[in-house]
Amino acid sequence: MPLPLQLPLARLMVAVIVVMVAAPPVSGQALTQAQIDEAMHASLPTDPSAVVAIVGQSSILLGEINPRIEARIQEVVSKAGQEIPEEQIQFARVRMLRGLLAQTIQSRMMRESFLLDQVATQTAEKRREADKKMQAQARQMFFESEVPDLREEYQADSLADLDEKLHAEATSLAAREREFIDAMLGHVYLQGKVNRDPPIALSEIHEYYVTHQDDFYNESRAKWEQITVKFANFENQKAAYDAIWGMGREAFFGGNLQAIAREKSQEPFASDGGLHDWTNQGALASRVLDEQIFSIPTGEMSQIIEDVDAYHIIRVIDREPAGVTPLAKVQEDIRKILQKEKIAKSQVEAMDEVRRRVPVWSLFPEDIPGARPLPQIAARPTQRR
Repeated sequence: MPLPLQLPLARLMVAVIVVMVAAPPVSGQALTQAQIDEAMHASLPTDPSAVVAIVGQSSILLGEINPRIEARIQEVVSKAGQEIPEEQIQFARVRMLRGLLAQTIQSRMMRESFLLDQVATQTAEKRREADKKMQAQARQMFFESEVPDLREEYQADSLADLDEKLHAEATSLAAREREFIDAMLGHVYLQGKVNRDPPIALSEIHEYYVTHQDDFYNESRAKWEQITVKFANFENQKAAYDAIWGMGREAFFGGNLQAIAREKSQEPFASDGGLHDWTNQGALASRVLDEQIFSIPTGEMSQIIEDVDAYHIIRVIDREPAGVTPLAKVQEDIRKILQKEKIAKSQVEAMDEVRRRVPVWSLFPEDIPGARPLPQIAARPTQRR
């Protein structure tokens, strides 16, 4: 029988933890009852040396991941103010393990691919030598670039002090070094596979423009300056008219309508000098203003416009008719769109290549495309927590 998730506090605890590290299949999606049942009945290893995944020729141990999970759970439990049912904690533990394991596998896969690029078809001995050399170079970079920042962040007087403070957060200097090396080598691998500035031909831009005409169609739009007085702020409508007439006269002869708007106008955009940015025709609640904005000559001040509850004076700064924006105006925008698409495609292709080259066995193979179940011989005995 499914174990119900009914306690509000327990639900909150689970939601907080899952949001912090969501497993890939449910990130951004509602959990199904089947997923909840699966997590509740999952058997997890308890030995820190237990293998939870094999990536190429590299093993991922439970001890690399579990301390962060337990620390996060304890943090949430300590703030709950009451006892959390064990089944709820089990659910959160499984979801976090799946999420962190998937992230670690992906980083390790790229590292393995980078190593394969370096050694190609050379012997196992050459591979070990190359791996050792790469790790030494990456470790040097870690201590030269990352450690000084960590010491400053944690206000650590020495490496031992830093390691102690990292342990207080369920990590360690060695763990941070391992994460840094995997991330750095993975980044270097992707850099070599993905062109971050792919060339875009004019023919590609034109083809995109033609096939996405609807994206570049604009309604008639305008931007304008405005000063307003509201009837409710005056003794009578004549007093309001006198006020707007004086403001208009001052703007006409002084020429700085925005300065007058900041000082005296009574509409929401007054602090911005009464400046209204591009607005489509028909988008305004005031029909009379909409008609004036899209009919009077640009650059000229309007007459006093009487609205239902206010007087306005406007000056249209610019106006564009409805229609498709010319290619020349959107060419660079299209180039950036196409570059992002090419980069994204290259990243997908790079990851597909990684999956073809690097075999993966995982405790949760369904979370990694192409992964296989972890051989029982590789894992230590497990038990329900």
